[in-house]
Amino acid sequence: MNDAPASAPATGPRRPGDAALTSLGLGPAPLSPADASPYSFPDGGSWRTEVPSVEGPEALAAVLEESARLDVPVHRVSQGSGVWMLTDAEITEMVRGCAERGVELCLFTGPRGTWDTGASARTDSGGAGLRARGHDALAGCVEDALRATGLGVRCLLVADEGVLWTLHRLREGGTLPADTTFKVSALIGPVNPASYAVFERLGADSVNIPSDLTPAHLTEIRRVSRAPMDLYIEAPDDLGGYVRMYEVAELIRRGAPLYLKFGLARSPGIYPYGRHLRELALTTARERVRRGRLALDLLARHGADGDMAPLGGRLPGPLDRFEISS
Repeated sequence: MNDAPASAPATGPRRPGDAALTSLGLGPAPLSPADASPYSFPDGGSWRTEVPSVEGPEALAAVLEESARLDVPVHRVSQGSGVWMLTDAEITEMVRGCAERGVELCLFTGPRGTWDTGASARTDSGGAGLRARGHDALAGCVEDALRATGLGVRCLLVADEGVLWTLHRLREGGTLPADTTFKVSALIGPVNPASYAVFERLGADSVNIPSDLTPAHLTEIRRVSRAPMDLYIEAPDDLGGYVRMYEVAELIRRGAPLYLKFGLARSPGIYPYGRHLRELALTTARERVRRGRLALDLLARHGADGDMAPLGGRLPGPLDRFEISS
């Protein structure tokens, strides 16, 4: 007698191998409504897409061309080398290209530990990691933010809690545009619900969690914070090299609102980018879009692709913040 749990209803999304495994008595456990996220983006969608490591205008053009060819919707592109590695003309071209397609552009703020003169980031322990070291590095990040927003950029990547809080205070005070959003880098991503909530209160509008967190961890985070999550569906090797395509539907169910990031494992690093890495940057940019197509096809096959947020949306909705004293 087959006592295995019934598979998902025919009217809802199915899980990988569901019917075949159930016929062998190996069906999955029933999904619990209690572990699903109750949140969504302001427009009602559960997930958006992001293509990372888009390092300049040429890479952006390659991403936009490939996304049109493969019909991959792109909500956001992000850059990892930093504002300071782009000229004003390059930033302006990227702003214009993204605006024409309704894609959000996110640029990384300034100096950080791995490129600083400090040795701690190169020790076995990793030391201070990617954080801004000293007043001058903090000032460099602020300078990057002012310059980028002055050229029309409205999303900034940060890898330091102090930088995040400083930029949030500048946004609240009107020095930075009120519609600027801040994205916490995977390089300092929180690994528990308390730390995730702290990033939200410091001013984060989306938070990149480490790519090895389990679906249960996402549920734990959603019990304390509604700030959008960013998660590599395929992570670069220096972030673990994980490939989690078959988990995408469950990650959305538990983690919404969620940005699906299409990274690339087994690929050399390109930060800080320059023209000496041009061919690598362009070919990997195109392949990231193709990886996105694979993930979206998988969602469609499982009937779980219906809750994508409309293109053009970028704001996170109301979030909790620490009070700023005068």
